[in-house]
Amino acid sequence: MSRMLRRVPAALCAVPLLLLTDLPAAHAATTVTVYYHAPASWPAVNIHYAPTGGAWTAVPGVAMSAYRPCAGWYKKELDLGSATGMQVVFNNGSGTWDNNAGRNYALGTGTITVDGGVVTANATAPCAAAPVDTTAPSAPGGLTATAAGTTVTLGWTASTDDVGVAGYRITRGSTVLSSSTTRYTDRGLTAETRYTYRVQALDAAGNLSTAATATVTTGAAVPAPAGGEMLGGDPRKDSIYFILTARFNDGDSGNNRGGSQHVRSGNAAADDPMFRGDFKGLVDKLDYIKGLGFSAIWITPVVLNRSDYDFHGYHGYDFYEVDPRLESDGASYQNLIDAAHAKGLKIYQDIVLNHTSRWGADGLHTTTTYGVRDSEWKWYYSEKVAGKTYDPLEEHAGNDPALTAAQNALAKGRPYNGDLWSGTAPTGSTCPGFGTATGGRSAEGFKLYHCQWPSPTAKMFPSQLFHQCWIGNWEGEDARSCWLHEDLADLNTENAVVQDYLIGAYKKYIDMGVDGFRIDTAVHIPRVTWNRRFLPAFQQTLTEKYGAAKARDFYIFGEVAAFVNDKWNRGSVNHSAQFFTWKERATYSSDDVAAALEQFHQENNLGTGNQPTSTNAFLQGNSYHAPDHSRFSGMNIIDMRMHMNFGDASNAYHNGKDSDDSVNDATYNVVYVDSHDYGPNKSSVRYTGGTDAWAENMTLMWTFRGIPTLYYGSEIEFKAGQRIDCGPTCPLETTGRAYYGNQIAGNVTAGDYGVVSSASGHVATTLSKPLVKHVQRLNQIRRAVPALQMGQYSTEGVSGNMAYKRRYTANGVDSFALIAVSNGATFSGIPNGTYVDAVTGDTRTVTGGSLTIDLNAKGNLRVYVLSTSATPAPGKIGSATTYLK
Repeated sequence: MSRMLRRVPAALCAVPLLLLTDLPAAHAATTVTVYYHAPASWPAVNIHYAPTGGAWTAVPGVAMSAYRPCAGWYKKELDLGSATGMQVVFNNGSGTWDNNAGRNYALGTGTITVDGGVVTANATAPCAAAPVDTTAPSAPGGLTATAAGTTVTLGWTASTDDVGVAGYRITRGSTVLSSSTTRYTDRGLTAETRYTYRVQALDAAGNLSTAATATVTTGAAVPAPAGGEMLGGDPRKDSIYFILTARFNDGDSGNNRGGSQHVRSGNAAADDPMFRGDFKGLVDKLDYIKGLGFSAIWITPVVLNRSDYDFHGYHGYDFYEVDPRLESDGASYQNLIDAAHAKGLKIYQDIVLNHTSRWGADGLHTTTTYGVRDSEWKWYYSEKVAGKTYDPLEEHAGNDPALTAAQNALAKGRPYNGDLWSGTAPTGSTCPGFGTATGGRSAEGFKLYHCQWPSPTAKMFPSQLFHQCWIGNWEGEDARSCWLHEDLADLNTENAVVQDYLIGAYKKYIDMGVDGFRIDTAVHIPRVTWNRRFLPAFQQTLTEKYGAAKARDFYIFGEVAAFVNDKWNRGSVNHSAQFFTWKERATYSSDDVAAALEQFHQENNLGTGNQPTSTNAFLQGNSYHAPDHSRFSGMNIIDMRMHMNFGDASNAYHNGKDSDDSVNDATYNVVYVDSHDYGPNKSSVRYTGGTDAWAENMTLMWTFRGIPTLYYGSEIEFKAGQRIDCGPTCPLETTGRAYYGNQIAGNVTAGDYGVVSSASGHVATTLSKPLVKHVQRLNQIRRAVPALQMGQYSTEGVSGNMAYKRRYTANGVDSFALIAVSNGATFSGIPNGTYVDAVTGDTRTVTGGSLTIDLNAKGNLRVYVLSTSATPAPGKIGSATTYLK
């Protein structure tokens, strides 16, 4: 125990690590399976151990998985190498330990249970007698689904769980259970198992056609989880922290994957796989985010991706499945949502409706490319295996004896792709010259063939489901109906089959309880399609789940990437962000393709001078007025105008004001300086204006209209000046998408939003940075003053550069504030009364309708709040920081 006493304090500064011995391996004589019965109050269990003669795992050890057949039990299988035993202690991950009354547990190999301090060797699994597959599925005789207009009953008996039927492919998640005439036996389902099976009809050539989904419960027919429920509340009360999940924090190294570009990118040399962060890592650091003061987290897409470099999530392959490289035992996507909600944090899910992966979308259409396993290409094309399909967790090891050393190097990290290629043209193929040589060579010098790679112009996708062209004019009609990149197959979103596929997929995530959607590449789908199909479908699902009132709290904000500094995107209203906040004002054809063209030309001809305007963001003098959202489309926007002009805060402020009358309600705009794509002025590097400028930017964003949003790491100027993205041509560590977990290693507990109760390890150093203190206090101030969250604004009677007054009067609240950023200002014609500065606590009594603020400090702030009978001024909020003093 003396060794244990030396190691326990390290729990305050160490990040949990998984050893190589924790990865799946062939069982040897030294394998041990440990079952631990945890105290009822423990929400999770870690096993901290040292093989005989070996080193201890890093504190707090390795996470154990909940053993579902038996409540309160946790399981972990370990390989001890050559050791024949180990020393073990257990903990709940929050500082509570079970060290066997100071003696540690001495465990051997085989199967072992630990229950109430009693160790049982050569044991059987707890609850081994629990009923397994004792009841028949809910549909008599088997699972019934309708595909291609035909009702299909899967062969099923409670005793054997045989699944299979001729002429159909049946999948569960990403696993193919049967294909054509094959049958699959899925034995050993537990009493609590529930699976969703997807039934897809096959044509005579064995190609997929339409799909239907049905659900059956095995075992004791335990009800499926109810899913989650969004937190609700006005989204303008929140501030948003934006992360790339795969690059934020690694909670489970067992799901890390480098992919086929691991070596080429330089990531291998840095031991930095592209898929590194995960949901468990995010759950572990929710207190860090809350301690910064944020109440909402925007995460990158979660759906199963498929490409060579897909850690960002924007190459969706199966929109109905969560990517397994993000999930782990006890840390599913649902677990993340639930854990965030338990801490009062919202989850905004990034979603894509414009495009799929290069290969298409599983369950909708996947293309068949030409492939040949000859001497040049057998490293690339997986040998076909009946029933096997893509699984990104199963990467090629690069040690195939049938391949040369050079070929193994190229093959390493590539998941199975035998489901995508054919040596002969599939029935119905419209790709000309399928399999004939192009005369060209690959970068490696290998012969290239027609139809070897998906392309819109090669007619490799059905035109009713995918568009067939490349974008030529980014402000033209083709920007909404053509491919924007070779890796992104552009969906024909005007097709009803495509619409149903996407709506069905994202309904799943609404049912899980996400709080909102960030919509990627929204500009590349016609507004009329958003307004007629997708937005109403989302609203209907939300209303059915929550009722009309709460459904409106679901926050949708779209990326309409207008990379210009003016109000309208090169004069094209159809490609300007504010355009998407409005309903249609004309009637178009019932056919969605025709309607999209009609709308484009109608609005383009009307031009920028004939677009709707709004006063929803503006005060009337000093008075708040009820906003008119009757013409609101349902989609809010990222404020591209401010983003592009954030070379400095003043420029962003004045440009933002200039656009607000053309937005339905600019108080709902998402405002950020830089992101995972670009910095201001379409810069390719993360913001590098300096700490003082960052402080000023934040001060403006947290007090001006809109919802402040910060890209992960900006609170410490993480990777400032580094190129944001260079694909696989350079290591991720040298980019703005670098791994952040090292900066937040250790333990942190948030006492409230913007309040850290305790911190140790490197995260304590991170939390001591001046911009961290700055954003913490800004969040505290914003949360205490409703006018800063939801208020309309005005500069009438205001002198000063970045100075404005804001007011929110609704729902029993009357909050009025005078704001000056960096420099002084004079406010004339304001209501008389007592004003208290939220930064300094200074109190002013106004009797003549005027108040002057003296200020000259970049990034500093004054927020004089009027004490009203409904909402008294909160007084000084927080303590002085480097910038707020």
